[in-house]
Amino acid sequence: MAEFARANVEREIKTYGYDAVVKSHCRMCHGGCGVLVYTRAGKVARIAGDPDCPINHGTLCPKGIGSAQLAYHPDRLTHPVRRIGPKGSGRWERISWDEALDTIAARMLDYKASFGAESVVLGYGTGRENEAAIYRLANLFGSPNVLTAGHLCYGPRISTGIITCGSNPIVDYENDPRCIMVWGNNLVIANSDEYKGESLATCIERGAKLICVDPRMTRLAARADVWLQLRPGTDAALALGMLNVIIEEGLYDREFVERHVHGWEPFVARVREYPLERVAAITWVPQEQIRAAARLFATTAPAAIQWGVAIEQQITCQDNNRLLMALMGITGNIDRRGGQVLFRTPKIRNVGEFGAHKLLPRTQADKRLGGDRFRLAGNFAIINPKCVWDAILTAEPYPVKMLFFISSNPLMTRANATEVHRALNEVEFMAVADFFITPTAELADIVLPAATWLEMDYIGDFWKRHGYILPRRKVVQIGECRSDHEMLNDLAHRIGQGEHWWDDFESGLDWILEPMGITWKDFEKMDYVRGEVKYEKYKEKGFSTPTGKFELWSTKMQEWGYDPLPGYREPSESPVSRPDLHERYPYILVTGARSPGFFHTENRQLPWMRELHPDPTIEIHPQTAAALGIRDGDWVVVESARGRIRMRAKLFAGIDPRVVGAQHAWWHPELKDSDHGWNRSNVNVLTDDSYESCDPAMGANSVRTLLCNIHPERQ
Repeated sequence: MAEFARANVEREIKTYGYDAVVKSHCRMCHGGCGVLVYTRAGKVARIAGDPDCPINHGTLCPKGIGSAQLAYHPDRLTHPVRRIGPKGSGRWERISWDEALDTIAARMLDYKASFGAESVVLGYGTGRENEAAIYRLANLFGSPNVLTAGHLCYGPRISTGIITCGSNPIVDYENDPRCIMVWGNNLVIANSDEYKGESLATCIERGAKLICVDPRMTRLAARADVWLQLRPGTDAALALGMLNVIIEEGLYDREFVERHVHGWEPFVARVREYPLERVAAITWVPQEQIRAAARLFATTAPAAIQWGVAIEQQITCQDNNRLLMALMGITGNIDRRGGQVLFRTPKIRNVGEFGAHKLLPRTQADKRLGGDRFRLAGNFAIINPKCVWDAILTAEPYPVKMLFFISSNPLMTRANATEVHRALNEVEFMAVADFFITPTAELADIVLPAATWLEMDYIGDFWKRHGYILPRRKVVQIGECRSDHEMLNDLAHRIGQGEHWWDDFESGLDWILEPMGITWKDFEKMDYVRGEVKYEKYKEKGFSTPTGKFELWSTKMQEWGYDPLPGYREPSESPVSRPDLHERYPYILVTGARSPGFFHTENRQLPWMRELHPDPTIEIHPQTAAALGIRDGDWVVVESARGRIRMRAKLFAGIDPRVVGAQHAWWHPELKDSDHGWNRSNVNVLTDDSYESCDPAMGANSVRTLLCNIHPERQ
């Protein structure tokens, strides 16, 4: 710890009577932030950002500051329970860890014997850095089915990055990009994946040019040099229009293209199908703005794209990702200092190796649900949720008999929530591990008490592509809560996998770190470890793709039977594709706007977070609201072809009058009935999970863009 910071910490310990301070690593969202956890009388008393951490430099968001409210919440589950009575009855009986894990293990083995290992589906959601352990258990068990958010969140960036340039290109904020294009992302509100808003804000303060692509006037859009307010769901067309300008005006990096790009000529032909006149008509963005943004990005070096999950939750999911990588590549900003870098992880056993993917028999891998339909996803062990619900409800292509969800609340986070509810009610056996009895957990047979980040030792940011790993140090023990890794390690021994696991999970951490020649005890004394940083590695070794080049024409997509070139498809539910539906549902609904205090479905129990956001809101342009007789703060009904919900109107001039914007993942833990109001304000009651509305290669649901109607709630 730096001398100045150490002096401040020591002064605070003395002034406020703290017993000690522990340096750790927050995990209230996708994580990354170094923290100082102050304790008093064996309990967490205060949490602050760690100024020595290279990820967040001492900054911390409301979620991190409020972590103790989660850990010590009176409604928190602190011991295993078993449901008494029918599903959704809200009646629970305390049981021991041995009884809980013995029951889960017996069910897994029985279903494997009777229906095959594939009949058991494991799943995770928000990613508590448990994915490697979950895949390890599933793969060694023989089940190819792990249900994640990977079909529409982060997984597409990884999978398309690997087939295009070998990895996920990460913005090199440390070396000051001079132009940043923020596309479908609001980093100063939601600090996701490898990124923290502090780094972006610092670059802007230092004078970086800012382009913002967003249908909403976000804080970033308000500061942008160019704001492209596109029609929701038309990102691919906009990217093609920008590429058209860059290519036609000769603004691309000719040397990079000539030496390192595969498929240039057919790619140029594809781009020329999207002149600005056509793109402006599709996207609602004026031609002059598209041209200005393209020129600014291509002529300001180094430049980078800060992208996010919004572009992945569309029917053009993989096209969007590949087109943004094309913008990075042809402008010479791939693996460039201050651009988009293919960082290396430290010399450890990586997530794939830990996940034991190579130990899943080919005969079982071929049974992956949806693998023949969504081949890009299947190649990376990712499945589409509807494939699981269908297998439960119809037993096709085979029956799914058991679900085990860890850190996941799919009833709130997956498309077409009504169908999800039906499937969770129908499945024969379900176990859940979580902090609370969530709407999903209410339908489970057994619920296990998961540990928060304050209650575990782990290697933080193990899965990320920014090249850092950081020690997460256990601070407290609350009730009988256990980390996901510990419970899975224990369960593995019960289902015959003992030789592949450890007597305790600290030995598992030692195994991950072994290639560096250190143990967990060594690592927990360190601040962090970073992989070797080297730029323009492709000049020596090429890219890790089949051709060794940056693939604009994807040889893997061609192999799997898809269009090898990215293109544009109209959203499956839009004024253009469904004019008949548009007559009944005249507004475009965008979903998923982030809130500083929430992480998907989490934290709505926490007083500080709920004070910031007491009710679910939907943004409506004042002009639209006036025409509908809606006032600011009114409760309104929002309807789609699949259902209806209620939200509170928020009048907002920063959105097109033809568009409304709803928050996602809302439930009501304050309602003590057995369903916690799961369908009252859950925007996924409205969204579509049909196969036709999904990205054909990745299986991403188009949950960000659909048609709706809205009217005042009748009292």
